[in-house]
Amino acid sequence: MGEAAGGSLRLVIADDHPLFRGALREAVLGRHADATIEEVGTFDDLTALLERDRDFDLILLDLTMPGARGFSGLIYLRAQYTSLPVVVVSGNEETAVIRRCIDLGASGFIPKTMSVADMRDAVASVLGGEAFVPSDISLGARADAETDAIIARLATLTPQQVRVLMMLSEGRLNKQIAYELSVSEATVKAHVSAILQKLGVESRTQAVIAVSKVEAGLWSQSQA
Repeated sequence: MGEAAGGSLRLVIADDHPLFRGALREAVLGRHADATIEEVGTFDDLTALLERDRDFDLILLDLTMPGARGFSGLIYLRAQYTSLPVVVVSGNEETAVIRRCIDLGASGFIPKTMSVADMRDAVASVLGGEAFVPSDISLGARADAETDAIIARLATLTPQQVRVLMMLSEGRLNKQIAYELSVSEATVKAHVSAILQKLGVESRTQAVIAVSKVEAGLWSQSQA
């Protein structure tokens, strides 16, 4: 971890809104004045950064940014970088969304409506090893059993399988995925077969539907 190795805190703020990145930066620097903070505005920029350098103490991740739809970015980061804590920051404050983020491995959830002072305390809690959710949120109630089962199956996918599944969800063909990942089409087919087996489905379409069930109704609720 960056803090242990280099002495100062190292974070990534991944959000496509510069003003909100500035608020998060202010929140972190208010408690850790010597922190090193990288800012990215797309999920592709985030993955490119982490492929070059993964020595960070925390990622602050917006759920909806270019290159990541819904929970896909969180699922990928938790698969690819299991020891790197991720805190979700989002304008969607539905209890079901927050609960799903924690189920998928987030170390905390910071609503975008929080004050900078409260964000500062939230980040400090996570860096201290605690999971943070807003105090008025109860995570006791469970989602439906089918969704919980899908989340458990998603957790068995390898990082590369998660990446392939994200691309399937975007409607990409095998040859497009092969080009993007610099692998053969045969390798992509093998990944797809493994994904179908792990998710307990028979087709690519069913796999995409299974993933969409994890998010079903959550985004429309926040806009109602």
